[in-house]
Amino acid sequence: MFDFFSARRPSTLASDAMIATSHPLSTAAGLEILSAGGNAVDAAICAVAVQCVVDPLMTGIGGDCFALYAPKGGAVKALNGSGRAAKAATVEALKAAGLTDEIPQTSPHAVTIPGAISAWCRLHEDHGSMPLERLFARAIHYAENGYVVTPRVAMDWAEHAAQVGADEHAAKVFLPNGAAPKVGEMHAQPLIGARLREIAEKGAAGFYEGETAAKMAAHLQSLGGLQTEEDFHAGKDAAIWVDPISAEFGGHDIYECPPNGQGLAALLILRILSKFDMGPDLSEADRIHIHAEAAKLAYHHRDALIGDPATCEGVVETLLSDEVVDTLAARIDMSKAGAPALWDEPEHKDTIYLCVVDGDGNALSFINSIFHGFGSTRLDPETGVLFHSRGASFRLIEGHPNAIAPMKRPMHTIIPGMVCKDGEAVMPFGVMGGQYQAAGHGQFLSNMFDLGMDPQAAMDAPRSFGFGGELQLEPGVSAEARAELEARGHKLAIQTSPIGGSQAIMIDRKAGTLTGGSDTRKDGMALGF
Repeated sequence: MFDFFSARRPSTLASDAMIATSHPLSTAAGLEILSAGGNAVDAAICAVAVQCVVDPLMTGIGGDCFALYAPKGGAVKALNGSGRAAKAATVEALKAAGLTDEIPQTSPHAVTIPGAISAWCRLHEDHGSMPLERLFARAIHYAENGYVVTPRVAMDWAEHAAQVGADEHAAKVFLPNGAAPKVGEMHAQPLIGARLREIAEKGAAGFYEGETAAKMAAHLQSLGGLQTEEDFHAGKDAAIWVDPISAEFGGHDIYECPPNGQGLAALLILRILSKFDMGPDLSEADRIHIHAEAAKLAYHHRDALIGDPATCEGVVETLLSDEVVDTLAARIDMSKAGAPALWDEPEHKDTIYLCVVDGDGNALSFINSIFHGFGSTRLDPETGVLFHSRGASFRLIEGHPNAIAPMKRPMHTIIPGMVCKDGEAVMPFGVMGGQYQAAGHGQFLSNMFDLGMDPQAAMDAPRSFGFGGELQLEPGVSAEARAELEARGHKLAIQTSPIGGSQAIMIDRKAGTLTGGSDTRKDGMALGF
């Protein structure tokens, strides 16, 4: 098996345009669009459509999407393409259905109305230049005629085979001959090709209205779900432009999408890290310790305070204030691992990322997800749509900011990022890996701005993640650092699979160059011209 931990490569260099994704077929498709005169939005939509076919356990048209778009010389815009809960979804209704503490991944109640297609179509309508039929051509070809399964996709597919096999309809599609496809084997999803043809012809209505919407709603209802055709109709307009949030780090302005995404947690981690000297003289153990403690504090606040923006007004300003950041940073004890606590002590009882810079200098940071591996694992046999599981992050606690409620958006882990300097975008970037993403933003940017690494080196460096009562470490962390971290009270978990993945494109407008990176933990690459 390919060693995703030790593989290394240099950053990719180009002058005119570049795309970085986690799958070679997605990168190639997006580069083809850029070469044909398409812009960043065109290339991203083409690439994500391909990846929804060729990396089906990580993303799909039945998922959600967020994006940050920075037109050259213009302000950063945030697109919230997350779907909403059904109109009938309430804490009371789900408890009456037998749920108690949480919403399981495979429950039909974990399926909010997918927002990805609404986001793609909104982005395309506002900033695209090529017709959807052209942008979807490669994805449709791979869906209908097949594609070759790559090493990392095969590894992840095999790991989630048992889960997806529990749904008879998903098993027929994703476990041909009763097993996950191996590296080099061909796989196809012809029904997804049909869906993309409908969307190319009718826009978002091809997904959220008509027979496709009726069939998806009927299938979810057959599983006990509360989704209706009317809920899908409303989903057509789910994607909305919103103002991004930002914080300063390393002499740059870091932009994230606002809640319901966890970009706020990423900014809080960066603000806490900025209170420490994270330069090259810091020891490996100290660096990992500070990252872990900052992540624990930020995620503790995320889980308690972040949800649909209508339920957490003022939380951004509060958590990023000097008062809160200073209080949290002071709680980090360099000699021992600590238990996170909220700053004012109130009482509170799988994904793909890509980025593009086009020939005009427009930058797009784009992320599309079905949450868990193979999402909810629930596949509608008539439309071929595999539904995400984002509603599993809802709480079943009345009054909680992230409690499920009618037409509410759940808290999201997927977060695109954008780095700006002097009012201009200088690097779209993102990190995949579910819960890890906010911590990953902190580690990646600290590697670049505190240690002076280039994008590829910054993402290839060994990763750590303090979450869920343990400190996850990749094998590249030294034995000496492991021993020191254990002595400070960290419960170590050495990972057998890589932690997350990432992509980035750094823009040097004065030199006229682009420097891109695509995580060696995945199959993808950065390419440009």
